[in-house]
Amino acid sequence: MSDNATQTRDRSVVYRTGLGVVMFIIYGCIYVGFVCINIFAPNLMEVKVLFGMNLAVVYGFMLIVAALVFALIYNWKCMATKDTCDETGGE
Repeated sequence: MSDNATQTRDRSVVYRTGLGVVMFIIYGCIYVGFVCINIFAPNLMEVKVLFGMNLAVVYGFMLIVAALVFALIYNWKCMATKDTCDETGGE
């Protein structure tokens, strides 16, 4: 493997790692919001917000959907990075 291919691969790894960390922090903030509501305002979770479902159910489903969306975005971005790396001779 040439030095250029190694450098391209290293940049790809750095990009994917950074993307994963950023997505983890965003998801962590969303989850901390859920926990904080449960700690400081548990009665708020009983409020009906969507189609007769309370905030706890809606927020819980939102957390699940957000995790799936983040996983799809991460996979899409990583595959795009891998394709770019393959075109330039890396990996």
